[in-house]
Amino acid sequence: MTFAELILTYYQNIKIPKQKLPNNILWIDNIFTEEVLQTMHTFYHKYFSDNQERIMLLGINPGRFGAGVTGIPFTDPINLEEHCEIPNEFEKRHELSSKFIYDVVTAFGGPKNFFSRLYITSISPIGFIKDGKNINYYDDKALEEMLWIWMKKQIATQLKFPISNKVAFSIGAGKNLKALQKMNEEEGWFERVEALPHPRWVMQYRLKRKQDFIEEYLEKIA
Repeated sequence: MTFAELILTYYQNIKIPKQKLPNNILWIDNIFTEEVLQTMHTFYHKYFSDNQERIMLLGINPGRFGAGVTGIPFTDPINLEEHCEIPNEFEKRHELSSKFIYDVVTAFGGPKNFFSRLYITSISPIGFIKDGKNINYYDDKALEEMLWIWMKKQIATQLKFPISNKVAFSIGAGKNLKALQKMNEEEGWFERVEALPHPRWVMQYRLKRKQDFIEEYLEKIA
């Protein structure tokens, strides 16, 4: 099976825990819709139809304007169409994190070069909302504890793909990094885990230094 086929088989077989999430938190379960699955099929076959080893970058969990729409991590409908040249009928709205990531993709040489070397996923491959807003798995302790083993299983399943075990990158230098480091201590997946600045943090709080952070990404992942 190609990398693309492994990814798509994985997503098509994800099982959401049956128990209700705590504290009125809901899943963003868009990856089970026909339109999203077809978009993912097109994207992954375009960029991952090989067996080349890639470095894994792990975000937190999908947000409702990026992967929470398209099913593709850090890829909003606009970047999916403009950068990946995949037309879609999703509402055309930018996500801040996606804007930064595709600035990195462009600086790397474009999607073909970027995705031939790197595989982006998230510690939780499915996102969450509470009161209509994004919530991270670590924002609610009960949620994190409930899903800890399940999230580790999701990563372990993806490590059956051609993934380098030398290094993995946490997209985010705070709680996501600590969680990934703890998981790696428990499971011994990677020789080391390093951090990359979170795109939303850059775009919201360090926009004037955006180029510096793009260069940091390139230096670490090249």
